[in-house]
This record gives sequence, structure tokens and C-alpha cells, in this order.
Amino acid sequence: MKTLSCLLIGLLFSACGDPGHYYMLAPAGKAPARGGPAIGIGPITLADYLVERPYLVFQSTPTRMEVSDKHQWVGDLGSNFSRALGTDLGFHMGTGNIRHYPWSKESELRYQVVVDVSRFHGTADGDAVLEASWRVYSLPAGQLLTSTTSTLHEPLTADGFENLAEAQSRLVDQLAVRISAALR
Repeated sequence: MKTLSCLLIGLLFSACGDPGHYYMLAPAGKAPARGGPAIGIGPITLADYLVERPYLVFQSTPTRMEVSDKHQWVGDLGSNFSRALGTDLGFHMGTGNIRHYPWSKESELRYQVVVDVSRFHGTADGDAVLEASWRVYSLPAGQLLTSTTSTLHEPLTADGFENLAEAQSRLVDQLAVRISAALR
């Protein structure tokens, strides 16, 4: 009877299949609780291939992208990207005064950071890549301080989607470092 129960439990679990794995970007550090210059993050726009599906993406050839429905972002990637970038930027700038687009009063912000992500995936070379055009504005006047495109690469420490998500988190932090340098 005990063997039959174990066999039935085993069949039940195997029938359920792999439920999938969900990932989120993790900031590199913590921003202070308060104080510092007020920085607005956003809007953040992502390339269509990152918005249309919630899956982590791997580029296997120059023209072929691979996704797995078992490996997905836990929520909206745009919001997750904005939150991770804001926390990383707050950490590097020593400010806890980060606002995410849309905000209620632009007059309370000192800077606005706008980011357009064109590439954010793993590559066949064993890297994660982030390519983003970004602009920093001085507020409330809206004066453009800098406009540039960054193409960043981060080696994967091992195979697998979890390692890809970790490398992508490090890429967001690298972007925050570049943006914070422009703000100083």
C-alpha cells in the first residue's frame, strides 16, 4: 500500500510538469532612505521583442532569438527595469529621492533620466547585452544635459536563465554608474 501511495504521488507530480521559473532584476545595492537630489526615472521604453512577451530572451544567431515559456519575468519588465535602475542610481548618487514616471510635480525634480532600451538579452558568446539610448535633463527647465547610447556586455558566470537574469541585473547597475557619472 505504501509503495502504491508513493507511485501515485510521483505520477501526480510528473503530470503537473515544470511550473516554470520567474525572475526579476535585482539592484546592486540599497539607496538611502531619504535625502539627496530628486531624480525622476522615465519614461523607460523597451524594444518590442521585450514587451510583447514576458520571456527572458537569448540570441542564438545574428538573426534568431530564442525564448522559453518556462522562464519569464515575474512582472512587467519595464517597471522592473525602472525600479532596479532607480535603486542603483540612488545607491551611486547617494539619494533616496527617486521618482518613477509618471510623477505628480516635475517642479520638485532636479533631473530626469529617459531611457530607450533597444537590446536586453543573452548572446551565443556567453554574454548578456544591454544597449540603451539615454538622456538626462535638468529640471524644471527641461535643459538637455547629455544624450548618449551605451552598449554594455556582462559575461554569464554559468549557463542558465537564472545566470542570465543575474547578468542583466549587473548590466542595469553598469548603466546606473554611467548615468550617475553624467550627473556629477
